[in-house]
Amino acid sequence: MAAAEGIEVKLIGAWPSPFVLRARIALNLKGVEYEFLQEKFGEKSELLLRSNPVYKKIPVLLHHGKPICESMIIVEYVDEAWPAAGRAILPADPYERALHRFWAAYVDDKLNPSGAALSKAQTEEAKVEAAGQVIAGLKLLEEAFGRLSKGEGFFGGDDIGYVDIALGCFLGWLKVMEKTSGVKFIDEEKMPLLARWAERFCAHEAVKARIVTLWVAIVVMVSDNDMVISFVDVDSNIDDEEKEKGGKAFALAPHHSVSSPSSKAALHLHQCQRMKMKQVRHIR
Repeated sequence: MAAAEGIEVKLIGAWPSPFVLRARIALNLKGVEYEFLQEKFGEKSELLLRSNPVYKKIPVLLHHGKPICESMIIVEYVDEAWPAAGRAILPADPYERALHRFWAAYVDDKLNPSGAALSKAQTEEAKVEAAGQVIAGLKLLEEAFGRLSKGEGFFGGDDIGYVDIALGCFLGWLKVMEKTSGVKFIDEEKMPLLARWAERFCAHEAVKARIVTLWVAIVVMVSDNDMVISFVDVDSNIDDEEKEKGGKAFALAPHHSVSSPSSKAALHLHQCQRMKMKQVRHIR
């Protein structure tokens, strides 16, 4: 591992957060050992407030006790602080670096707000408009992939890079939105490059082995308007009887969705109410 003896690396975060996932993927790519400090849902620890007094948000990376805030800034810091560990996350060429930063910023400034608008939409018209914005943004990223990947499997070339991390952290939530909205966002026919990229990204060891496969969201349709969302710990020993408690369940975003025992309720309750969900049930 890249973290030498005596070097203290900690990450303040919460499992379901796609922004925290960015930092974890970067640390995994570099092979950096770190301690994960789980924030309790709905609370802000004294350490978080002290480490990020401006935004008071996760993630925060602590390296030698010094805080680094904001997810993509953390990704760049990890890339620069451990240059000899693993391959570079950002390209070496200044122009290529600028392009990758541009598209990562696009994900945060345009695509993410569109997804948030969809989750908050109250009317069918608002939902259709927001979904259209998400699809339009993904189509632009499909075109960007063709330019940035240079024929390889990732935005970063032959391995996960800066834009891969920026966009890939939202794949699980895109799958959730697909199931709750009935809209196919990354269509294999309309966006073949992104569809294949998403499969490669989620199968990558830096993503799959250490983070994303830990939890699988299960959606159980109760009726046309009601559903139950459960989180199943796929790493624990769940007997067949317990797995069948949900009745006719199907896996939602296998190897994508992320949660944890202390933060399963982080699927926002106001979103559950909007989707007229009966309950949020947890299977262990």
